[in-house]
Amino acid sequence: MEIESITARTVDMPVIGLDEHLGISPYVTNHGQVESMKRVIVRVDTDAGVSGYGEMRTFLSPTATESIIEDGIAPLVEGQSPYEVERLRRQVFIEYTNVELFFAAVETACWDIVGKDLGKPIYELLGGWTAPSQGNRSHHMESDGIDASEAGDVEVAFCLGILPPEESRVKAREAVEEGFSVLKTKAGRDWKQDADRIIAMHDEVDGQLEFRLDPNQGWTLDEAVRVGARIEDENIRLQYMEQPIRVDAHRSLARLRQRLRHPIAPNEDTYIPHNLQSLIEAGAMDVAVVDLTPAGGIAGLRQQTSILEDAGIPFTHHCAFDLGIRTAAILHAVSGIPGFSLPPDSTYYAWEDDVIADPFEVEDGKLSVPEKPGLGIEVDEDKIEEYRV
Repeated sequence: MEIESITARTVDMPVIGLDEHLGISPYVTNHGQVESMKRVIVRVDTDAGVSGYGEMRTFLSPTATESIIEDGIAPLVEGQSPYEVERLRRQVFIEYTNVELFFAAVETACWDIVGKDLGKPIYELLGGWTAPSQGNRSHHMESDGIDASEAGDVEVAFCLGILPPEESRVKAREAVEEGFSVLKTKAGRDWKQDADRIIAMHDEVDGQLEFRLDPNQGWTLDEAVRVGARIEDENIRLQYMEQPIRVDAHRSLARLRQRLRHPIAPNEDTYIPHNLQSLIEAGAMDVAVVDLTPAGGIAGLRQQTSILEDAGIPFTHHCAFDLGIRTAAILHAVSGIPGFSLPPDSTYYAWEDDVIADPFEVEDGKLSVPEKPGLGIEVDEDKIEEYRV
């Protein structure tokens, strides 16, 4: 079997508004807001008639992203076997740039093809239910009192943009009512309000939620210290504080970690090659928030998580407003790759539609890992054309 062709198409999918239940649009961050999201859908076709799909966000523009994939990545891998994902990932190398992030969606599509060809879901190809508490291993079910019907369920964290404290209360209550146990909120525009928002939501749900606070590098070191101290004064302990200051400031992150009781969780820092080792050596993180796209795909993510697991660092997976294709890939990855012990972020509940024929349902704060071969989803080509940019 050989890769015959690769196509990339961009869709623009609306996000449900804040006035609706579990709606989050406009999703405000310290660097913009989201009311709809452009996602690039990658299709890889083989000479055996088996096709696979991947998904990623746009970079610079839809045209630029599509061109890099079709005109840059495709000629490097066409004519080769989709089974050789590790070799293909290492082969896609261009000086001066991390082109792996554009290869990631192609790599995911290769996993999809291999799974379909073998009749196996991707999580089984990765090793089965190996991730503690996310993919509950069958041989632990009886002793842990786990219902076998829940073995393929992955708990996810509810994600919320920057809102005034009183409006955040409403969404925190909605999250609890829908069975979520973790809420992540953006931050970074006003450090005082960032702290007030967490305090208000904690008060609203009477401690029923754990919180993640993510300013996307939006605070200075002194602001991060003050936010953390303000929350600690209210006897609230964040699940973690995500990338509070800019990337590549690992010594400052280590000092912040010494100052506060909240776990520190680099995210954007983990996208930079070799930063994981630097963060570990600097003692700069308690948790890692990783992402398969900048890692170069599922195989690259597996390589990163092995470094973290060896260092004894817990980790979870980032969300980039993922439609059903990448959501499926994340579910397989966090279930089949050992070490994922915290719920991955998700905004899946807030899409108005999807490009897969049978969209996921978030039930009791969980998503189910597909059991069918490959990614286990059917892509609706008509939906791609309906939302295509």
